[in-house]
Amino acid sequence: MSNISQLERLLRAFLGIAFLELAFFWLSGGWQIGSYIVGAVLIVTAGISFCPLYKILGVSTIQRNAKGPGAIPVVIASVLLVSLAVGGGYASSFFTRKLFLEDFNAMNNHYKQTLFLTGKNEREKAIANYERLLPAYKNFQDKYSAYRPYALKGDEKLDADLVRVSSMLSSVSSLVRIGDLHQAHLDLEKVRPVFQEMFKRNGFSMLAVALVDFHDAMELMLDAANAKDESKLMNLYPQVSDNLKVVEAEANDSEIQVIRKNLDDLFALAKEARRDQLPGKGEELKSSFVKVYLKRG
Repeated sequence: MSNISQLERLLRAFLGIAFLELAFFWLSGGWQIGSYIVGAVLIVTAGISFCPLYKILGVSTIQRNAKGPGAIPVVIASVLLVSLAVGGGYASSFFTRKLFLEDFNAMNNHYKQTLFLTGKNEREKAIANYERLLPAYKNFQDKYSAYRPYALKGDEKLDADLVRVSSMLSSVSSLVRIGDLHQAHLDLEKVRPVFQEMFKRNGFSMLAVALVDFHDAMELMLDAANAKDESKLMNLYPQVSDNLKVVEAEANDSEIQVIRKNLDDLFALAKEARRDQLPGKGEELKSSFVKVYLKRG
């Protein structure tokens, strides 16, 4: 005998799908199992229109003499449920990858700076960046050793690679601080192929990594453009341009070239002190980037 109203069935179905997608795409360990169980219970009870707990408590949300839903509400509800399942799955897949790339790039920026400065034989700056790199990498390793998002769920080598990189970073400590900086640079170079292989086997393109890295630098430039601060914008341009060069090394088709043109045009406007045009050109730069990122990031 049914004891769940049509509205509650719909709500349970919505929540059930949400919990299942949360478990599949976002969670791991005990939280994942718990989310799967909750989602399954909600879906099953919505499907059979019966809640055992309600039966035990003598509760029912069905109103007496209530009319059943018409055909149109049922169709609308079905479309909404399918949209949630498909759209939520796509969005979760997209954003778990995006968040992982953002975490990686936040850590990797310290790695790249340390690598660059050891190559330039600038010990003091190299040490400063190395001391930022070690805790940043430990936080990254701890997070993705305990938590495995959808994009990395099938990677059986990830834990071993994270430990391997940790060992490689720790091993250059004395070289960076008091030893041969050139040898430290060569040893740090060995980290890059490990990261590249990690991305390749999990279906990430290096273009996607480069795009996220460029985005983080570009946002600072867009803030300066919106504030009509041409001096800050010009100071930021070299770093943003270098980040775009990494993107261009992976792909330099017409869409990437539009990003380059908008970036250089924004810089030119700043040099000419045409402040009022900076926000508009900044929006053009952002739009050209978003177009590429949504398709290929």
